[in-house]
Amino acid sequence: MSDSYIQDLFAERIGGKQYGKSTAIYKFEKIKRAKRAALTANPGAEIIDMGVGEPDEMAFPEVVAELHKEALKPENRGYADNGDLLLKEAAARYLDQVCGVKGINPETQVMHSIGSKAALSILPAGFINPGDCVLMTTPGYPVFGTHSRYYGGFVHNLPLTEANNFLPDLDSIPNEVLRKSKVLVLNYPNNPTGASATPEYFMRVIQFAQKNRIVVIHDAAYTALVFEGKPLSFLAIPGALEIGVELHSTSKSFNMTGWRCGFVAGNELLVKAYGDIKDNTDSGQFLAVQHAAAYCFDHPEITQKIAAKYSRRMEALVQVLRSAGFNAKKPKGSFFLYVKAPVAAVKKDGSRIPFKNAEEVSQWLITEKLISTVPWDDAGAYLRFSVTFVAKNEVEEKRVLSEIAVRLGDVTFEF
Repeated sequence: MSDSYIQDLFAERIGGKQYGKSTAIYKFEKIKRAKRAALTANPGAEIIDMGVGEPDEMAFPEVVAELHKEALKPENRGYADNGDLLLKEAAARYLDQVCGVKGINPETQVMHSIGSKAALSILPAGFINPGDCVLMTTPGYPVFGTHSRYYGGFVHNLPLTEANNFLPDLDSIPNEVLRKSKVLVLNYPNNPTGASATPEYFMRVIQFAQKNRIVVIHDAAYTALVFEGKPLSFLAIPGALEIGVELHSTSKSFNMTGWRCGFVAGNELLVKAYGDIKDNTDSGQFLAVQHAAAYCFDHPEITQKIAAKYSRRMEALVQVLRSAGFNAKKPKGSFFLYVKAPVAAVKKDGSRIPFKNAEEVSQWLITEKLISTVPWDDAGAYLRFSVTFVAKNEVEEKRVLSEIAVRLGDVTFEF
């Protein structure tokens, strides 16, 4: 492409005059390229994809039927804007009956989102001025931080370490950062670590937020995917409704990633601000999709069936990885298993393959073992395995997991 004045017009937030000239290859693009190369080198071979971060199955048939029914209604055809009451009321019932959050007003404390990602990209506009800080975990989902930087803010990263049960250490934040901080973003059960928070930790978060005059945004995308007990909502903790909002989604809990529908709930003024910004950002999700999502929130048994499948797969994967030498432990929720990356692999002939970081391990697993994972080197070297690999039934699950055991069986890992 020839040089033109267009190159000079890009905003600094996306690279300015250097936009499009970077030769850096991002992590997920490296994984895609490695998978393509592995298939080229091994025609017809099966890549076992343990890296994908979305459900392996479609939405349940009854949910698709609900969408079809609602899509046929003429009154649902137009702009949804900030939605109607159907989803709001279902969300309030869901928070009450599933999450133990009492007294949510569906008219003022709930508003739909076009998935959690859209909400996380909209919310920074309500808080971040140039020089303001947002507190985020690393590793973590970067969208809120990316948009905060767009508005001239900055991100202070809180490392998630095994020593602290993959919970951010709020006491580690320097005072000069705290003075500029407006928002703390959390996500539990957590992507990528699979860790869960506790009521005691959430209470600590609320006290921290009140003391430092900070808003808390809890991304609850995986909250309902728990393997025992009831889901833990941040909003169920006394004081949370005074200082925060929670983002719920149908994507992971109801196998509806592409449907793009969820809701933001919590503090009335925060929800209002989100709605005002959203009103100038999008025209709302198709009402038929919202109504199908409302059906889901009134049928939490769907999520329970999905979580039971992930729990079964997780137990089996933990056994396979432990047999291979990994210190794998079943998490309490989500579909992610986060394990420390090895520093080397030793073949049976004694040859040793050293690894500098998790990314090198991940690339080796794709290239040599045709197993795809996601590496994280943000706070130590770890690999993320997902139990959303494609398998039609339990027999196929066992076959895939047995195949992983075979592929890893001819090496010994050093940690």
